[in-house]
Parts: sequence; C-alpha cells; structure tokens
Amino acid sequence: MATNLTTIAAPQGPSTTLLYNDWYPALRSELLQGTKLTTVMLMDIPLVLGRRADGHIFAMRDSCPHRGIPLSCGWFDGKGLTCKYHGWVFEPVSGQCLEIPSLTSKDTLDPARIYGTAFPCEERDGYAWVYVPEPGSGRVRDTASLPPVPEAPKFGPRFRSEHLTADLPCNVDHGIIGLMDPAHGPFVHQAWWWRKQASIHEKEKCFEPIEQGFRMASHTPSANSAPYKLLGVYGEPITTTIDFVLPNRRYESIRAGDKWFSSLTTVTPTVSNACRIDVYAAWNVFHNIPFVTSIARFFGKRFVEQDQLTMIQQAEGLKYNPTLMLIDDADRPAKWYFALKQARIEAAATDQPMRHPMPGPVTLRWRS
Repeated sequence: MATNLTTIAAPQGPSTTLLYNDWYPALRSELLQGTKLTTVMLMDIPLVLGRRADGHIFAMRDSCPHRGIPLSCGWFDGKGLTCKYHGWVFEPVSGQCLEIPSLTSKDTLDPARIYGTAFPCEERDGYAWVYVPEPGSGRVRDTASLPPVPEAPKFGPRFRSEHLTADLPCNVDHGIIGLMDPAHGPFVHQAWWWRKQASIHEKEKCFEPIEQGFRMASHTPSANSAPYKLLGVYGEPITTTIDFVLPNRRYESIRAGDKWFSSLTTVTPTVSNACRIDVYAAWNVFHNIPFVTSIARFFGKRFVEQDQLTMIQQAEGLKYNPTLMLIDDADRPAKWYFALKQARIEAAATDQPMRHPMPGPVTLRWRS
C-alpha cells in the first residue's frame, strides 16, 4: 500500500479558524463560590464568571458596555454585578442592565434595553461550560435550542471521579491532533505502568463516522498498556470505545462486565497560540481499594504532564513556522479532524448540512 504523505503549514496563532456555536469548558465550577468573581480567557474572549445566590453560574464578557472597564473590577452581591466606574448594575445570567445611577427623572432611557454580553453557562462534571456563539451574531435568546452540554458517559449512579488540567503553549489544532495521535504513546508516555518502546507492535482498528466526528469502534484494548490489564482481575472481557467529536472532545469508555471507566478530554483555545487540556474521568472499579482516587490522580497527573512537556518542546520548533507532514495511517485521524473542521465551517457559511469527509467505516493500521 502506498504511503499517503501530506504536507501542511504549521497552524499558528490568529490564523487558525476557531469553531463557534458550541460549548467549551471555561474552568472548574468549584472555584465559583459565594460572591467571588473569577476571570478567564476563552477563545480570546475575556470572561468574568460567578455564582448567583440561587446557585446558577454565569459568564459575562469582562467589559462594561458603557466605557469598557472590566466588570471584574466591580462588585457582585449574589444578584447584580455592579460596574466600578459608573455603578451600572447588570443581571449576570441574562446580561440585562438593571440600573444606571446617573439617570434622572427627566431621562427617557430605559436601562432594561441595555445588555452586557452574557454567555449561556452550565455546570457538568464539575466544570463551568460556556456556549460561545459566532462573533457578531448577538446574544443567545433561545437557550432551549442549544446542543446538549457535554459530559462524560456514566453507566451507573455509584462512581468516583477525578479531574486534571494543564496549560499548553501551542495552537489548539496542535493540541487536538496530539490528543488523537495513536502513535506517540511508547515515546511520550514511557513508564513501567504504561508502555515501553520495546512493547511496540502492529495494531489494526476500525473507525467509523459519527455526527461531528469519528469513532474507534469497540475493541479489546492494547495488551501493552498496564492500566487496561488491571481490569482483567474482574474476569470479564474488556472492551473500549473512543469517540472524537468537534470541536475539541475525546470520549473514552472502557467496559468489563458491569465495571466501567469513562473519560472526557477536551483541548480548549484560551488565547492566540495557547490552549488548555482538561481531563475528567469517572469509574466504578476498585471501590474497596484505599486511596484509589489519590493513586489515579498521581498517575494521571504524570501522564498529562508528559503531554504538556512535549507540547512545550514542540512549541520551540514551531516558532520558526516549519512545514509539517501528516502520514497514513497513524496520522489519518488528524487529517479527518482538519477535514471535519473545514466541512463544519463551510456548512455554517452556506447554511447547508455538513458533509462528513469519511465515506464509511475505515480500517487503519499502525505500530505503537
């Protein structure tokens, strides 16, 4: 079989097209307590987030529509967010202005006609998810029509969970194709508890198109990965399914009878040429083992730090805008990602249904 070699320009900074009209994780929702305001950058948008007295979280553009001062410089009493400059008060979930202190009884301006930029914001899996519409499209009025807020799959009511996060000094495209790369494991994640270079062998997996993404169909996980082997103690066949879904999500579900492990990993653009990886995992295995969550956190942190270090090192080379290569079959998922992204952009521009770039199920082979 001939090798399909594709050269690509290194996707750098502002030139990368971002995908809007979707949900992105902004930060851990446990940080939103009381009347505290928290700021983050999401897709080059400065946000201020908080939690109303009724428990509902909110996200507003951190800029007063009057004179542009950050709203995070002001005060929040659990109901209204007050600008420090002129005292304008906003209801933070809708963004509607409630009060303009400078208005007199002779003024006809109704403050309720003014809105700060508020984004739909919901909690799932301990994250504050923010829906980011297309720039210039105005505020989102019909939240009921939005797609479901993402969350990791769960297969029962009783489970433990953990999360990890790391900042990556690279373009979101590099972060995402690194997320789906099947061949880096024995080199980036060398460890006695994961994989070694000596364990490399040929693999064959079936992929199939799904809405907004693709799936590595249910299969027996790699025999050279120690974490998967641990589930063998239950004496049940082990299967795993991995989905990638635009704009930035990797779902994995591992099943062994009624025992399961699932995760949702996202790579989210924060500012130009930087992004953040978040991993949320849930499981119902090893309930009787003491400190299992602490153990999982320790090894998971090591795993994510290995990816983070690799992205830091890659960023050094990308400073010089090199031409890069994508090869079959190990890089086919990266090609699908770029094709899916382009198909979604074209569908939005033409108001036509998105054309999936995968014609049907495909079998890929690589060594790792």
